Amino acid sequence: MKRFVVAAIVAAAVPANAFAQTLPAPPVADQRPYSVKGPKERNDPYYWLRDDTRKDPQMLAYLNAENAYADAVLAETRPLRDKLFTEFVGRIKQDDSSVPARQRGYHYYSRFETGGDYPIIARKQGNLQAAEQVLLDIPVMAKGHGFFSIGEWMVSQDNKLLAFAQDNVGRRQYTLKVKDIATGKLHSDTVENAEPNFVWADDNRTIYYIEKDPVTLLSKRVKAHLLGTPASADKLVYEEKDDSFYMGLSRTSDDKYICIIVQSTVSNEQRCTSAARPGEWSVIAPRERDFRYSADHIGNRWIVRTNWNAPNYKLMTLADADSAKGRAGWTDLVAHDANVFIEDFKPFNSFIAVEQRSGGNKKIRLLTNEGKSSEVASDEPAYAMALSTNLEPDTTKLRYVYDSLTTPRIWYEVDAATGQRTLLKQTPTPNYDAANYVTERVWATARDGTKVPVSLVYRKGFKRDGTAAMLQYGYGSYGFSQDPAWSPMTPSLLDRGMVYALAHIRGGQEMGRAWYDQGKLLNKKNSFTDFIDVTRHLVANRYAAKDRVAAMGGSAGGLLMGAIANMAPQDYDVLISQVPFVDVVTTMLDASIPLTTNEYDEWGNPADQQYYDYMLSYSPYDQIEAKAYPAMFVGTGLHDSQVQYFEPTKYVARLRAAKQDSNPLVYRVNMEAGHGGKSGRFEQYRSRAEYYAFMLDQLGVE
Repeated sequence: MKRFVVAAIVAAAVPANAFAQTLPAPPVADQRPYSVKGPKERNDPYYWLRDDTRKDPQMLAYLNAENAYADAVLAETRPLRDKLFTEFVGRIKQDDSSVPARQRGYHYYSRFETGGDYPIIARKQGNLQAAEQVLLDIPVMAKGHGFFSIGEWMVSQDNKLLAFAQDNVGRRQYTLKVKDIATGKLHSDTVENAEPNFVWADDNRTIYYIEKDPVTLLSKRVKAHLLGTPASADKLVYEEKDDSFYMGLSRTSDDKYICIIVQSTVSNEQRCTSAARPGEWSVIAPRERDFRYSADHIGNRWIVRTNWNAPNYKLMTLADADSAKGRAGWTDLVAHDANVFIEDFKPFNSFIAVEQRSGGNKKIRLLTNEGKSSEVASDEPAYAMALSTNLEPDTTKLRYVYDSLTTPRIWYEVDAATGQRTLLKQTPTPNYDAANYVTERVWATARDGTKVPVSLVYRKGFKRDGTAAMLQYGYGSYGFSQDPAWSPMTPSLLDRGMVYALAHIRGGQEMGRAWYDQGKLLNKKNSFTDFIDVTRHLVANRYAAKDRVAAMGGSAGGLLMGAIANMAPQDYDVLISQVPFVDVVTTMLDASIPLTTNEYDEWGNPADQQYYDYMLSYSPYDQIEAKAYPAMFVGTGLHDSQVQYFEPTKYVARLRAAKQDSNPLVYRVNMEAGHGGKSGRFEQYRSRAEYYAFMLDQLGVE
């Protein structure tokens, strides 16, 4: 049976701004009938491309053929790719280091050596002039691995042992290991298939960790590992029976409690035990649908962020003496505000730092125990502040970070009592001068009248005359907000006359919780139409030429790209889709696929006819038609655990069979990576330079 064909024939009707060389024909995937069960049966002729073992010779041959075709199509842009890569990494200081964070008498930091793709994790005792202790020499550890990642590391309470999580594949199934810091020797203890999230108990011998389901990769069980014993003897502490919940572990800010946090899209539950004397795990408040909360402990009280009678969230407090009362003992600390969304908080002994959103920007407010409230100021129209690493609760100073599209990340420390601000570090950026660029916040009117914030950046001297090329980026899912942040890649576009636009579409939480609710479930299409309407607004207001617009998104942002490709292909010249979630209905019908059961309240459960019909009406894979599509670059990783490789593979195969145009469709499959792409500090920019070069070539950017 013929599975695919790669023939050396001349591509017909190649556009002038594309590739003039003779190209092979693209791979053609075999079509094999397969019935997908659900409220309705659907034929999926490319279902055979799914192989959970990732070893099927026919499937691998097709992926290799796609990579070979991508090499051929992109051959002419390799010089531009290499130039862009040089520009990207040229704006990154090679021998950089993080701001040291103090905890229990040690200053912890990471540092890169010149040419290094991975950081060295180290600490110094007492002061920064002390001798360095290397905790993890990741450049050495990563040698010989096509992919390598340290997910989390944590030092024991007595400062003597280091636990760390290691992934050599990219599938986010981590191995937990323990190292003696003084000798550098690894303990024999090894725990496989764990989340990169664990905590030490105060006995310095017990590690609480989360075990994953080996098939669905769901976080299922909390176990206690006792050093020196086999993992098979680990004690089961808690098991989550509801597959719609994720799970996490943490210690409270005052280090008194270890907590297990389970959360779904619409519900939370937190249970905690003494870190010094683990025993009974007490539930802060039992789970209840549409009730969310997170609690932290400081001094003799709990601080709780919750949506209880507060859609935009509020802060409440619970005295230790009232813990037995449950929610009846909670009292308001920061009242609900319909115009201010409380996103996070950090309690200290003398004040509380609050991350909040208003006007589309993320800000920080400081609340002292004496009742003084102050907002940290900014001088730019579009920006984001976020809590940084704050490990010691007895300080009077908060560390936070500041970003904008023109300002590389800055680490600040602000005194909660006086308001005095100290700059700790500004990201060093060789070959970049922020004074050459301008950021702007505009508001686009969506088709239903909603005002959508858009963050823009362009080079100073830019003329809004409707001739420029533009890259527009978006996400719009899970309540995850896309905040304006500097990137070493963006100036390469701006210096070539382009505009970069960040569309804060519904589905995120940039404008509060309602912004998220209006972009999920049966409102999901708002995310797609918002993005399209932002594009049309920017073109109508002459920020970009109608025929020079590119769009980019990844993961759920790749769903966005697939949706706009079907809904408004005429508005875009180039689409870049990375690890795209494009086979919505089939994936959500299969509970064995990682993330599916966790996300019924995000997308809907297609076993329900109402959700099935709605999801099918926008699912990019199912809505492909015989029509013209923009030039496209699609990317994935064979070991992706978040969006399985076969989703974009099937999507590309069906597109190739259906599309009625001569625009290039490039599919790049990284055979040694997962959802985040290649590992390594600089290696990631090689793949990004490849699709940026493709985009610039298609847009006709010199």
